[in-house]
Amino acid sequence: MTKIIKNGTIVTATDTYEADLLIKDGKIAMIGQHLEEKGAEVIDAKGCYVFPGGIDPHTHLDMPFGGTVTKDDFESGTIAAAFGGTTTIIDFCLTNKGEPLKKAIETWHNKAKGKAVIDYGFHLMISEITDDVLEELPKVIAEEGITSFKVFMAYKNVFQADDGTLYRTLVAAKELGALVMVHAENGDVIDYLTKKALAEGNTEPIYHALTRPPEVEGEATGRACQLTELAGSQLYVVHVTCAQAVEKIAQARNKGLDVWGETCPQYLVLDQSYLEKPDFEGAKYVWSPPLREKWHQEVLWNALKNGQLQTLGSDQCSFDFQGQKELGRGDFTKIPNGGPMIEDRVSILFSEGVKKGRITLNQFVDIMSTRIAKLFGLFPKKGTIAVGSDADLVIFDPDIERVISAETHHMAVDYNAFEGMKVTGEPVSVLCRGEFVVRDKQFVGKPGYGQYLKRAKYGTSKISKQNEKLTI
Repeated sequence: MTKIIKNGTIVTATDTYEADLLIKDGKIAMIGQHLEEKGAEVIDAKGCYVFPGGIDPHTHLDMPFGGTVTKDDFESGTIAAAFGGTTTIIDFCLTNKGEPLKKAIETWHNKAKGKAVIDYGFHLMISEITDDVLEELPKVIAEEGITSFKVFMAYKNVFQADDGTLYRTLVAAKELGALVMVHAENGDVIDYLTKKALAEGNTEPIYHALTRPPEVEGEATGRACQLTELAGSQLYVVHVTCAQAVEKIAQARNKGLDVWGETCPQYLVLDQSYLEKPDFEGAKYVWSPPLREKWHQEVLWNALKNGQLQTLGSDQCSFDFQGQKELGRGDFTKIPNGGPMIEDRVSILFSEGVKKGRITLNQFVDIMSTRIAKLFGLFPKKGTIAVGSDADLVIFDPDIERVISAETHHMAVDYNAFEGMKVTGEPVSVLCRGEFVVRDKQFVGKPGYGQYLKRAKYGTSKISKQNEKLTI
């Protein structure tokens, strides 16, 4: 149905202005003053911002891990994302050594089919580089539109790939037009420190953080950057948590390398002390990389402000405290890694970032949507408000105050990592391709409405030397 959004303040990564939006056939048809269209539904956005829909580049829905499966699947996870102002997610498709990549991709298509209420795409994990894998990668890009590959440098004997695999993936990605993503922690050192802790009888959740110190993240980040330089390729470092990693990314970018960094809301507002909560409550905050000492938070905020980090993902990977996190009682290594973050990503960035003067309103839009669309082959279809772009829109009240709680969130998980946190600013209504998914804070979407997105190759659009502007 044709719609007109009136009286709102439109905010993109570059502009802030008052105008009306005409939506036709799921796209933005016109932007202007006092727009009229016979038969159009009029939506009043007075007092609200109108943002492009958020894009979450880092989710793990319906993912097996540590003998269990994440609590939120593509239905509950995308409903929660929509309530949080996110209209597109990119989930991680895990592969198995010795099996065709196509098989893994089909598994993930089946997980999402008929469930997603917003649009979605996939990244593809690379655990080995064989002749078969190299032969299959061009087909993955051409047929599936999957143009980003993830390599784990941690989780020894589970996901971890060796440096040769990372380097060959970088070389292949350069030729194929794909972006390589890394989980940057030194898995071999972590394995040693973990075994040492257990041998000494240190089993509590806090030892998850103490056996994964920031130095192992910084070392792996630097190593990945150097291999990227050697390959002449492109790199995206996921879930950056600490000053040591930020420093390595900044050094690489200052040398002109095509390196990008993502952080997550949990690292901006929570700290290592949460893992010390008594009665095993600290298990709720076990994810990798772990939370850091509080002083790292301002380093991350400054990095977002000055462009050393460019995006915010959620790393949504939810496990119930009861029955799932509890698998690690008596052995922190058996606590399923991950937390419920998808719903509060946008609100936390706005409340703690914009409202507290750490970032500008336009930076906020760039960090939570536009830059992600540009890096992952979705721009300008997604990530902006422009004529011809998908009508993925968030009507956002910047003055609503609320308290985050598991009692009111829309995730399926039994706790909220940000429980009791007060935030200012909340999505009121959310549209995906011109249709309401959330209207006046009520879910009106439909499982299965979300479409799979085939993404363009990395480098299809030109990125300036300063890595600040992408032109079509």
